Amino acid sequence: MLIKFEIYNDGEFWCGRGIEVDIFTQGRTLDDLIGNIREAVELHYEESIGAGEQITIVTQTEFQVGSVAKSSSC
Repeated sequence: MLIKFEIYNDGEFWCGRGIEVDIFTQGRTLDDLIGNIREAVELHYEESIGAGEQITIVTQTEFQVGSVAKSSSC
């Protein structure tokens, strides 16, 4: 089974929203969020996992890029 998540930063937290599955979680850091996504999926699909179902999590991350610093000649 393939579970997809959209990942974005809301200005304060990293958020993970399931695509085609009703799961939402967040974390203060991206690493925290990834751990929370894993835990939420394990809880949501506990019976399927117990029955031997293999689950793969795929993430799509959205972030903004600031202006590029200009280099000066030496």
